[in-house]
Amino acid sequence: MQGTPGGVLFACTLGNSVSVTPAVHAVFGLFLVPLSQEFGWSRASISGVLGVLALGGAISYPIIGRHVDKVGARRMLLTGIFGMALAIAALAATGSLAQFYATFTVLAVFGAMAGTPIFQKVIADWFEHNRGTALGMSAGGGNGLGSVILPVLAAVLVQTWGWRLGYLGISAYMIVLALPLLWLLLRDRAGSGHATSAIPREGMTLGEAARTPAFWLVLIALAAGAGGTTAVFSHVVPILSDRGFSIATGTAVVSVFALVTSAWQIATGRIMDMIQTPRVAVPMYLMAVVGLALLETGGGMTELIIGGALLGVGLGGQFGALPYFVARYFGTRHFGSVIGAMYSAVIAAQGTTPILLDAVFDAQQSYRPALIGVGGALIAGALLLVLLPRYGRATLDSDGLLAPVH
Repeated sequence: MQGTPGGVLFACTLGNSVSVTPAVHAVFGLFLVPLSQEFGWSRASISGVLGVLALGGAISYPIIGRHVDKVGARRMLLTGIFGMALAIAALAATGSLAQFYATFTVLAVFGAMAGTPIFQKVIADWFEHNRGTALGMSAGGGNGLGSVILPVLAAVLVQTWGWRLGYLGISAYMIVLALPLLWLLLRDRAGSGHATSAIPREGMTLGEAARTPAFWLVLIALAAGAGGTTAVFSHVVPILSDRGFSIATGTAVVSVFALVTSAWQIATGRIMDMIQTPRVAVPMYLMAVVGLALLETGGGMTELIIGGALLGVGLGGQFGALPYFVARYFGTRHFGSVIGAMYSAVIAAQGTTPILLDAVFDAQQSYRPALIGVGGALIAGALLLVLLPRYGRATLDSDGLLAPVH
């Protein structure tokens, strides 16, 4: 059955709303303290599963990306969502730390199969005009919406019936509400991998892209930015709880963080369609640094909400920029392979940074030194973006040197 651009955009947005960021990272802080209290595990040992998630994604994304470049993404995405939902349900049966880690290992593989980069591959195939806007709507709208709905759902279930019902509720939401709509609406573009319009689908292979400075500048800048900011996102509730604020306050800040991330990811796509320079992302990184400071020092709800909003601008800008940079610098023919490799670095940072945050807390009973480190990484990422070449795609000349196409 042939899909339509609008239906595919809706499906990819919905799929992103139940991907790893909303279904795991956004709710992680709500389960962190209950798990620690029930089993006596340290926070760092619990956050270690995010490292497992990162490692699984880092290994899986390039392989999955190459596969969907060849055969399409629909079956992979549907299988990933279903398997991910079952793995989240299995977390409710956790009885030991080893079992918790083993379940997250399975979750990592299915999460990569249904990851945002794979949905973005579908969008890149379907949209040639206003691609940045469509990418922003799919990833930003989806991840942001899910990161509002799922933490609220999980918070109600965890506070009322406990953390086990929280995991089961998230799984049920994915299987009962999201999966049937995805099955109906999600479609690969006919002839994906071959030109079906007047504009040929060109682009570098992963190996060719990796020979350009632009590849490494984008990879490091976005891994440093998105990795650190996502780690903070998953820890807003414990960060604020340790400062004496209620879970309700922390959840409200997470919701604002998520909503702004969603809206700003869409805005980033639109801005990048209109303003043809990668440097538009630099102020977004710096605004996130200000947001970090407010999150750690803000004394009232207004300051905390502003801090969450500024962090959302940073995270939305980072996630909005990644697929756009890949399409503009390296083309769309091998989009899945290139963004898979890029996202491996991002998700590796997402997995290791939370462990460092909690290791710092366990050692010093404060997240402040770790948050200062995240701020430094954001500033470094902004400086790397300044070094990026002009658009269009970063190509290699006959001598193997970077040659931007204007």
